[in-house]
Amino acid sequence: MCGIVGAVAQRDVADILVEGLKRLEYRGYDSAGVAIIDSNNQLNRARRLGKVQELADALTETPLAGGTGIAHTRWATHGAPSEVNAHPHVSSNTIAVVHNGIIENHEELRSQLQGLGYEFVSETDTEVIAHLVHHELKSADTLLAAVQTTVKQLEGAYGTVVMDTRDKDRVVVARSGSPLVIGYGLGENFIASDLMALLPVTRKFSYLEEGDVAEVTRFEVNIVDKNGLKVEREAKESEVSHDAGDKGEYRHYMLKETYEQPTAIRNSLEGRLTNNVLDINTFGEGADEIFKDIEHVQIIACGTSYHSGMVARYWLEALAGVSCNIEIASEFRYRKSFVPKNALLVTISQSGETADTLAALRLAKELGYRSSLTICNVPGSSLVRESDLAFMTKAGAEIGVASTKAFTTQLVGLLMMTLALGKHKGMSDEQQTSISQSLMTLPNKLEEVLALADSIEDLAEDFADKHHALFLGRGDQYPIAMEGALKLKEISYIHAEAYAAGELKHGPLALIDAEMPVIVVAPQNDLIEKLKSNVEEVRARGGLMYVFADSNAKFTSDETMKVINVPLCDEVIAPIVYTLPLQLLSYYVAIIKGTDVDQPRNLAKSVTVE
Repeated sequence: MCGIVGAVAQRDVADILVEGLKRLEYRGYDSAGVAIIDSNNQLNRARRLGKVQELADALTETPLAGGTGIAHTRWATHGAPSEVNAHPHVSSNTIAVVHNGIIENHEELRSQLQGLGYEFVSETDTEVIAHLVHHELKSADTLLAAVQTTVKQLEGAYGTVVMDTRDKDRVVVARSGSPLVIGYGLGENFIASDLMALLPVTRKFSYLEEGDVAEVTRFEVNIVDKNGLKVEREAKESEVSHDAGDKGEYRHYMLKETYEQPTAIRNSLEGRLTNNVLDINTFGEGADEIFKDIEHVQIIACGTSYHSGMVARYWLEALAGVSCNIEIASEFRYRKSFVPKNALLVTISQSGETADTLAALRLAKELGYRSSLTICNVPGSSLVRESDLAFMTKAGAEIGVASTKAFTTQLVGLLMMTLALGKHKGMSDEQQTSISQSLMTLPNKLEEVLALADSIEDLAEDFADKHHALFLGRGDQYPIAMEGALKLKEISYIHAEAYAAGELKHGPLALIDAEMPVIVVAPQNDLIEKLKSNVEEVRARGGLMYVFADSNAKFTSDETMKVINVPLCDEVIAPIVYTLPLQLLSYYVAIIKGTDVDQPRNLAKSVTVE
């Protein structure tokens, strides 16, 4: 969601800024813009509605030269997508600002600034920052001081970068609730909302903490914390090697990342399970001592990550004997909750910057949880830095908005967490060994599932004219049905809902007819006969079913049912195995529908606003 890139260099930076924006396209946006200060201290700006390529084409026709610049991709919050609402925003043609987040008191500030004679040209909350900085500079000695005074007046979330034509060799950045990273070069320095944007120009980064304000020039970075004290933020070399422009042989990132799942899970398991024994230090220093005390787990997440947490609840209670609650982060943070004794708070997020989840973690620290653990894919992210323990999924960069490998590696981490807690709750050595062995078979099982792609692609043809779908599952397959429904609606725009199959008779059966496809996940387990009864309820009402089942479940294709035989697997890893067919189905349906698979409308990869 929204992308920021900035640079202070001796060379022209327009190409660097635009390339950075292209590397952030996966986050979701509706417009793009760039502002650069030229050698004559003049501010030049270009903005375009639509893709970054539109901006790139405009800069080819009318180049912008200069070594200090900022750029942005906008995901609309205040004001419709339009060129006039696109960032950067300016004040008096001297101050330029880009901003991620939401300024909650923007209306009050807008009124104050209008009273001071400032004219607004956009509908955005961001424009108030530009005018505020301009106003504060009338009494401040430096741009840094003006920004420090400005941010004290802002309520809400922001990651913002400000530059001034009268001081063209520096920019000032500020972070509260929205991530920013500093990239260090030789005689040049950079700023971005995600280090992915800066990988072509540097490998050395430091992350700003909450409340930090930093002054960035070509040769130095000076950071002050929320109390105005000068601080150091450790700079580290990044090991990220992803080339955001490389889909390889695949048509879309989503398909590429779906096929990367066996490798991603091998990476997630590597060095953590040895001779069927879990290294509990995988979760961080002191994890074993913390896990000994845990009597309850509270999971907080959003979207796809919430579904992985739902699966984990089944595992934790059935396998480890530990009670578990799972809650959507945006709900948890706004209600009064009871904290059981010795409770572990677990947050799950691909990016580690999900605003609601991060806010829930910060709230939890005040509520008396024994400890906190995050399951995350991004080292150095806010959730990782602010949690006591962390499990890094090692999925690699995920570009497609619809999560694939991030989800399945989260499940791997949660199953390993179940093992770690179960060790202290009476789980037998035999059961620990069995779960470990199942995990080690998982990559090969997923490769077997991917071999079904052609059959699933053929199946997808039936959805060409469909507008609604139901997904059914029971037990730990119910969250997988939810995830399948989410994927289908995210990228094909088909309205899809998921139900625990036993709930059919409590209302959803009213929807069943020949135009409502029903997708069923049906591995052989203790609930299979119950599920078959639910399937018969659909069949009796003229519904057409698509069943993903192993051979032991004994489903047979006929005129009312199409069956895809999923490879046999151990029950404990079945939720992960059955995820892939639903990912492939949603992908091929989206191709038939002609939608933008990697950047579906109205969605963002990393949701860093409330």
